[in-house]
Amino acid sequence: MTQEHGFINRGSLESTVSERLRVVLADDNPAILDIATKLLQKDFEIVGLLEQASILIREVATLNPDVLILDISMPEMNGFEITRRLRKENCLSKIIFLTVHEELQFIRAAFDAGASGYVFKSRMSTDLCVAVNAVHAGRVFIPTAPIPQ
Repeated sequence: MTQEHGFINRGSLESTVSERLRVVLADDNPAILDIATKLLQKDFEIVGLLEQASILIREVATLNPDVLILDISMPEMNGFEITRRLRKENCLSKIIFLTVHEELQFIRAAFDAGASGYVFKSRMSTDLCVAVNAVHAGRVFIPTAPIPQ
């Protein structure tokens, strides 16, 4: 595993995980990256952990994840801007927002930007794996918890 300026490359375990979905996690909070990694690593191949928007945009094309899990509140550029930019660059990865923002206007903005899923950090232990599988299968994932208007 190598780390360079907010990017951690997990390397490849091709012989054992070649058929697992490839996931990139992006959040400026290392503790969230750690928790999400622990939740996902059993079922998915984590190919990158990124803490900075500029590195994320550069590395997504190289890493080519099936699913990108992204925080809304990132330094340099927010998750909506990152998503719009990736879509403009023809990024085909499914994008799931993992965020503390539980208000309806944030959920709408996420899907307007091009997301396929939205997970509250408060529910990531129950919803994150389900959301990854749902968006990869071509479905949309929206939280079932009460959403403040």
